[in-house]
Amino acid sequence: MTNRTVLVLLDTPATALRSPALEILTLARSLGRVEAVVTEAPSVQTLAQLGSHGVELVRQAELPPTLGESAHLSTTVAQVLAAAVRAADADAVLLTSNFVTKEIAARVAHDLDAGLVVDAATLVEGPDGRLVAGKRVLAGSWDTECEITTDVSVVTVRSNAVVPTTVDQPVETTVEGFAVDVAAGAVTVVERTVSEIDDAGRPELAEAGSVVVGGRGTDGDFGPVEEFASSIGAAVGATRDVVFEGWFDQFVGQTGVTVTPRLYVGAGVSGAPHHRGGMQASQVVVAVNNDPECPLFEIADFAVVGDLADVLPQAAAAIRAHKES
Repeated sequence: MTNRTVLVLLDTPATALRSPALEILTLARSLGRVEAVVTEAPSVQTLAQLGSHGVELVRQAELPPTLGESAHLSTTVAQVLAAAVRAADADAVLLTSNFVTKEIAARVAHDLDAGLVVDAATLVEGPDGRLVAGKRVLAGSWDTECEITTDVSVVTVRSNAVVPTTVDQPVETTVEGFAVDVAAGAVTVVERTVSEIDDAGRPELAEAGSVVVGGRGTDGDFGPVEEFASSIGAAVGATRDVVFEGWFDQFVGQTGVTVTPRLYVGAGVSGAPHHRGGMQASQVVVAVNNDPECPLFEIADFAVVGDLADVLPQAAAAIRAHKES
């Protein structure tokens, strides 16, 4: 391993770090010395998590107070991250992978003239010392390896690509401020409200390790889907047609949410190309459908031909009984 400095952007430093952030900290540790970058003061819990993941230094941006809520804009965060790269003389930048961080990563790469890979599943050092990112493309039908040939590498890492692990000996984490001269942007945030979504304690769809998706086969009744999802602690999603019908609010697909869980369960999902493009990178695929010719069965590791209204409640009951025993 070369003497590389890897910066990790923490998008929720004021609260406990979620699994995707811990995953990229683990991945970054395999590539070199890790430093974290934040735009607001990290919480005590966050500092403890960073220490257990071997991060000794947090670079906290000192932004002009006149920015106000505009400090949360992707344009501002991108300038912060680029400034941190220059201050640390960093070689690589890792971010979690969602709509906002992908935009930030693109802006940082443009500013630094750096190589960019989005939605990487693996990231290793190649024989010549350059970073090589692995990712699935073309709706999950091809596995590719992308060597980054620039001095600085910018990579967003998809959720569930890495199992987060702590270091054997936790370290003391210190916070160091650095001034950022933020250029005036074309957009100013007038008001910002953060809303908490009550989703029965389920994980967020895009980063969940287990996902249960309901399709047209639900006929609008998501009761069995949600019951089964609760039994395994999974997030709940839908297909695009279901959302267009008004039966659910988040759909998985090429133009919706891309999921890469360790376990995907499709209930009443036909498996149209649009939907498969958003879930085909799942590690284990389970399909429940009363149509034995269902296209989703073609890529399923385990398929059940049956009515989801019968299959899912029975499965949920069996799982709960197993947990109780």
